[in-house]
Amino acid sequence: MNDNIGQVDRWLRIILGIALIAAAATNVLGMWAYIGIIPLATGLIRWCPVYSLLGMQTTPKTPSSET
Repeated sequence: MNDNIGQVDRWLRIILGIALIAAAATNVLGMWAYIGIIPLATGLIRWCPVYSLLGMQTTPKTPSSET
């Protein structure tokens, strides 16, 4: 399982996930806001299964070593 989430994407997911979970815990939003667990988890592990299915990644491309 290779990382497919870059730094900016990662921090946006973590912040969004925490915000949604906090909103659900304080009843600002309904129970559905606990869906914030998903972006929080994907941000923490730096891997998104949807990106893998679509062949996407937001990590920087590493230059290939040519011999």
